[in-house]
Parts: sequence; C-alpha cells; structure tokens
Amino acid sequence: MDAAEPHLDLEALPFFAGLPKSARDRLLGVSGILRAGAGTVVFEQGETPRFQYLVVDGTAQLFGRTAEGREVLIDVVEPPELLLPAALASGGPYLMEARTPEPSRLVLIPAAAFREAMAQEQALSQAVVASLARQFRRMARQIKNLKLRSASERVGCYILAQARRQGSPSRVVLPLEKKLIASELGLTRESFSRALSGLRRHGIAVRGDTIDILDAARLAAACRPDPLIDFEEPPLGRDPHQGSETPR
Repeated sequence: MDAAEPHLDLEALPFFAGLPKSARDRLLGVSGILRAGAGTVVFEQGETPRFQYLVVDGTAQLFGRTAEGREVLIDVVEPPELLLPAALASGGPYLMEARTPEPSRLVLIPAAAFREAMAQEQALSQAVVASLARQFRRMARQIKNLKLRSASERVGCYILAQARRQGSPSRVVLPLEKKLIASELGLTRESFSRALSGLRRHGIAVRGDTIDILDAARLAAACRPDPLIDFEEPPLGRDPHQGSETPR
C-alpha cells in the first residue's frame, strides 16, 4: 500500500477500523490501489474473483449482460462499500460486470488474504456481513420496485427519492443518463420517456436532465412511495437504530 496515497485514510474505513493494528497492517501490506478512469472495467461477468475490491472514491456500476450483448444496470456501489463480496465468499464467478463511470479509486485486497483475515478476525467478518446485508436489502427493494409497481410509479418514486438524496424538494438533476436510469428501473428508454411525460399531469416539469417538482404531494399521491422500498439503508459505520424513525 502506497503510504503517500493522498487524502485516503484506509485505517478509518469500517472494514479496517475494528481490526487489531497487526492484522490491519498485514492486510493493507498486501493490498494495492486501483486508480480507475471513467469507463474502466474492474472485472467481467463470469470472471473468478482474484481480489476483494473496496470502493473508496467515485462509484462502480454493476451490469448484467446476455450472451447476445444486451445489458442492464443492476446497481451502483458507492464508498465505502465492497464490490460483490458474495462472489469472493462463495468462490463462485461474478454474476455482473463492474465498471467505473467516473474517475474512482478502489482498494484491491488479494482474495486469499481477505478470506484468511475474515476467518481470523471477527471484526472484519462482521463488517463483511453488514455489507452483504446492505446489498441483499438493496436488491430486495429493487425486486419489489420492479414487480409491484407500474412504470409511472417507478419513475415517480425515483424522482422523489432523488429529491430527498439531493436535498432539493422542488428540483432534481438526473444523476445518470436517461437510458441508464431506465435500465435500472427495468424500462426501455422509450418507456421511461413516456412515463416522464405522463407524470407531467401529476406535478412535474421536465427540462432536459432537470426535473422541476411543482407539486410534491400530487406526485406522491400518484406514485405512492413506500419506506420499505424507497428509503436507503444507513451508511456503513452508522448505527442503523439511531437517527431514523422510519422502518428499514
């Protein structure tokens, strides 16, 4: 590990903070940093894990792809979170491809060293279980979103979720290309556009990648947001029982 890596306090990350210094030094001593540019493929779908990747800067997008080349956006992984630890833990191949849509930094920990540290250090195994739990709950929310809602409801709830996330109740800037948002919501680009157009009568105005929420109550009444689908898990390292009265 490059000790001169700027502005990157790895020891403070949830996956390392609870480890004894000797175990932390041993694990970080065999690790490296991947500085990935926009569009970098971190690993391919079907590849056997050689490293455990930890996103520390930027983001990683997870895509599923058919044999014919059709792909959909499944998830977006933000720091500080592990990339698909279930594959490394199970020894199975990656079920998705990981790409960085922006300049990002990831810690690379050799698979064997990470498995050994998990077996020896309860703090690390607990951190991995917490990451797996977050990812499972995120996927469960996504499945409920896809199976229980119409296209318009999915798009409307996405807009309201982005308004909360961006701290802007009256205006949302779409964080991804529309075709990627459509893919994440299980829609075609055309279906996404039709849903946006249909939601205009429920209190939104669309200007390119900016959406003005003119009547949040009317939009919510039309798309019916549900805290058991739409609200995000608390960040890693924060006590999930504090700071929220909404069931997670």
